[in-house]
Amino acid sequence: MAQHELIVALGDTSYRIERPFGSWPANAGFVTDVAVDGRGHVFVMLRQDPLVQPADPRIVELSPDGTYLGGWGGEMIADSHMMTVDAEGRLLVVDRDMHEVIICSLSGERIGGLGRRGEPLSPFNHPTDAHLSAWGDIYVADGYAASRVHRFSGDGILIGGWGSQGSEAGQFGWPHALWTFADGRVVVVDRSLNRVQVFDRDGRHRQSWDWFYQPVGIWGDEDGHAYVTDMVPSLQKIGPQGERLGRCRPVLNGAHGLFGTPEGDILLAEGNPSRITRLRRLG
Repeated sequence: MAQHELIVALGDTSYRIERPFGSWPANAGFVTDVAVDGRGHVFVMLRQDPLVQPADPRIVELSPDGTYLGGWGGEMIADSHMMTVDAEGRLLVVDRDMHEVIICSLSGERIGGLGRRGEPLSPFNHPTDAHLSAWGDIYVADGYAASRVHRFSGDGILIGGWGSQGSEAGQFGWPHALWTFADGRVVVVDRSLNRVQVFDRDGRHRQSWDWFYQPVGIWGDEDGHAYVTDMVPSLQKIGPQGERLGRCRPVLNGAHGLFGTPEGDILLAEGNPSRITRLRRLG
């Protein structure tokens, strides 16, 4: 088999494409998201139809080098969509069609949740993504049958939110993913309207980035840069003021989710073909 070294650049940083990254036992599901904890352990989320497929693990844990460490979640999670690791070392798991965000330990123990499981409009209607902010509030994108961002206190009390269906600033077509930054920004991927919207922590609209085609996933680094995948497919790097810093094409058919590692690499969750791609930082 031919071996080709593929290099991509985001601004002044270059990366070597490595795929597939990691491996795990055969599973009925396909990759939908990825997250990395402070140790560098990689959590891969797998999605399958809970009505016709077995209760295989929905979350797979890998070591920093991709070695399989274990899996769990088949009896807990019905419809895996997205997840994130919070600053307290927990996983926020979006169980989309059960209208719930499950809060888990990294070992797979359920320790809480947002929304009433299996009950639409309480308050979620097929939510998509969640993130714990630096100021302690949890934000949830409610995107498949709603057009809203919900805001919860750190202990799970619903304290507000914003958004309605529409194309004006502050409205949403399909809020598919979000990330919060320490400077107070809440950045929301508005997939069907080909844009990313930037809000302050209280939901006041600050900016819209309109240079995407069906943006899908977002991750933010500690310097305030946003990394956004879309269905071109491309990966773009955006600065804290909304400046476009770089763009590359590191995957074949698009990445549904992404996350950075402590070493400065970027992991991309590809559904088709189902795998993780690692962008290995050079220099």
